[in-house]
Amino acid sequence: MRPLQISAETAQKLSEQLKVPIEQIMHMPQHILLAKLAELEKNANKEE
Repeated sequence: MRPLQISAETAQKLSEQLKVPIEQIMHMPQHILLAKLAELEKNANKEE
């Protein structure tokens, strides 16, 4: 599997938000990453 085509800065920000190592972010399948981002967004909307 190819690593995600994202910048190091983006990977670092995602790592902080998702609380997972950067290496795991870079090798995470794209559909799983998108699902986790959608879950983060849903949780952020609930808090507001």
